[in-house]
Amino acid sequence: MSLRLIVFALLSFVVVSYAKEVRILQRQVLPWKTIEGLKFSEISDAAYDKRHKILYMISDEGKLFAFRAQVTKQTLDLTPLSAAKIRKKSGKSFKKWAMDSEGLTIDAKGRLYVSFEGKAKICRIGGVGEKMGRCLKTYRLPKILRKTKRYRSKNKSLEALTWHPRHGLLTVAEWPLKKDDKKRQTIYALDGKRWHFRAEPETRSGVTAIETEPNGDVLVIERSFVDFFSPFVVTLKRIRLSECKVGSICRSEVLLKMNTHQGWDIDNFEGLARVDKERYVMVSDNNDNFYQQTLLFYIEVKP
Repeated sequence: MSLRLIVFALLSFVVVSYAKEVRILQRQVLPWKTIEGLKFSEISDAAYDKRHKILYMISDEGKLFAFRAQVTKQTLDLTPLSAAKIRKKSGKSFKKWAMDSEGLTIDAKGRLYVSFEGKAKICRIGGVGEKMGRCLKTYRLPKILRKTKRYRSKNKSLEALTWHPRHGLLTVAEWPLKKDDKKRQTIYALDGKRWHFRAEPETRSGVTAIETEPNGDVLVIERSFVDFFSPFVVTLKRIRLSECKVGSICRSEVLLKMNTHQGWDIDNFEGLARVDKERYVMVSDNNDNFYQQTLLFYIEVKP
């Protein structure tokens, strides 16, 4: 058995012993350098179209990638299908400061939505066969999210996005707004509803992805990075939104905490997508860095 497989086996044991709700089924390094002429890097989120068996990934450089997904209970195999730049409805390019695409999600009808940092906005974009990458409709944000000065920085705005069957589009800023406690995060619906949860205790722990579970609860990825000498920590947690009143602090549960100082071979996870009832993919941002990789974890999360 190779050293990598031994490490993976040990990590799998750690996962099972740490939280019975989570099991890593498959870990792979995504090998592509370019897809249809576009550089495949800096992946910030993912969304799965179950009807057409397509896994979408978005780059924070304003690029959308589509993969044919072969899914089983234990494995996920991807084949590149197409790629496109995120553009305005007219087909013109966004200005560089307005194309920092971070969150990606899909609704029950297979329509894709993306959230942006820099100039915070949410729009519906075309997928495969529908003017892929075009911003077809822009949505009005709640008043509290419209002004850039309310965020802790331009780069800490609408990092995460999910589609909720009851509440529609839900979004979370990477860090709480300036007016809020640094450890009180907020989930925002476009109609103005808000729910809160406590951020993890690690320094500079910020939300990088959210995804809705079948029962209406929300999974959250938080990432803590201070410097290269400190632990890099990625946390997967569940927010009990299904039982939480609007405006309240919701109950949360840590399902998995991965710490590089405890032997975890992980990277900068920013993407989360549900593939079926209990299976999800987590995907990392390689920061367009030669020394980093785009990792994909295929995981099982028990309710």
